[in-house]
Amino acid sequence: MGLDMDPMFLAWSYFRRRKFQFCADICTQLLDENAYDQAAWSLKTRALTEMVYVDEVDVEQEGIAEVMLDDSSIAQIARPGTSLKLPGVNQGGGPSLAVRPMSQSGRPITGFVRPGTQSGRPGTMEQAIKTPRTAYTAQPVTSASGRFVRLGTASMLTNPDGPFINISRLNLAKYAGKANLAKTLFEYIFHHENDVKTALDLAALATEQSQFKDWWWKVQIGKCYYRLGLYREAEKQFKSAIKQQEMVDTILYLAKVYIRLDQPLTALSLFKQGLDRFPGEVTLLTGIARIYDEMNNIVSATEYYKEVLKQDNTNVESIACIGSNHFYSDQPEIALRFYR
Repeated sequence: MGLDMDPMFLAWSYFRRRKFQFCADICTQLLDENAYDQAAWSLKTRALTEMVYVDEVDVEQEGIAEVMLDDSSIAQIARPGTSLKLPGVNQGGGPSLAVRPMSQSGRPITGFVRPGTQSGRPGTMEQAIKTPRTAYTAQPVTSASGRFVRLGTASMLTNPDGPFINISRLNLAKYAGKANLAKTLFEYIFHHENDVKTALDLAALATEQSQFKDWWWKVQIGKCYYRLGLYREAEKQFKSAIKQQEMVDTILYLAKVYIRLDQPLTALSLFKQGLDRFPGEVTLLTGIARIYDEMNNIVSATEYYKEVLKQDNTNVESIACIGSNHFYSDQPEIALRFYR
């Protein structure tokens, strides 16, 4: 006689092993037996969210609409070395830009494809119009054209009978008071359903319930504001969250806001303050190196990439960037050591 494992424990085991579809199927069976089983409901919500979860920390690719219709610029002509939109001259020595392949925006190619650098920012409206479109719509291409549209329809793909949770009928105030369900529900609405406005409403209500003392909800409100293009409001929320609880992810989110606002020096200052609190943190070192790379300060970028390798000697981005720098500095034998 075989021993059957408890279905809830089995579903949790599948979730731990990242077999999210099996986990969701078992939770569905449990909910068919008891529709009020909060544990099964919460676990299924987390499993469906993990299926489509995308880390929001990395700076995503800017679309035509974000670039050409940007009204957050402070000055039309930025000073040299203070803007990411105007490629500056090579600072601090390094290989000549004349012998190094350049991207569309006039920056040297690093050898590593990162979010936000896969195609250059269009410099003129004519260049923007000529940029090939990827969305099946007449709307100008934005960062939401591909990934976010796909995430918004994921619920219909995972459940052919319709969405697992009917968002429009939820009593958000009721769920905001339940700390054990509110966070799970928020991530489901934000990542799986891609309903940013409803997620923002839930986060605002939950923040009130916590008497504005929970830093996690402030970060989520900031993410919603960022997704909606309200960068200054997102900045306020991230700063408030950092005052309550210093976290590496929050620093990265705030730096992402400053980069979108074209304030690389402010982002650099923020990263360096973060390094004082979290010495040797690889993501912060990488963020500094990326900004220096974007500003054509190749020497400083290489120094920080070497610091990254001291902490994580398998970091592919650092190896590729240092190797390409040596190659275009007429040192192919040293570059070969990195690429090997």
